[in-house]
Amino acid sequence: MSKAALSIRWFAVYLFLLGASLMMFPNLMLSIFAFPGTTEVWIRVAGVLVFNIGLYYRAAAPAEQRSFFLATIFARSFVLIAFTAFVILGYARPMLIAIGSIDFAGAIWTLTALRNRSPAA
Repeated sequence: MSKAALSIRWFAVYLFLLGASLMMFPNLMLSIFAFPGTTEVWIRVAGVLVFNIGLYYRAAAPAEQRSFFLATIFARSFVLIAFTAFVILGYARPMLIAIGSIDFAGAIWTLTALRNRSPAA
């Protein structure tokens, strides 16, 4: 497995853990990130979506789907941009930027791995 695929696989693990935690322990996860608790279902729905996105990452990693890897670099970078905009506009607390930074760090890892990959023998 390439280093880029490995970065995608580990990001899948992160998405699985985050998604499952949002589904099962939504208020604990919200409190960790300094957000108020809720009794609404939206946070659990978000957890389902996050978990399912993890399935795509998990499937793409061993298949070495370079086009998927590249798409995730843009998507994960956009998460940080969008979350930062939400904070600047007053829609969310600054802690949201920290969450987006995790996605951005994963994007940088994948980008670096793709740029540093050895040519095929």
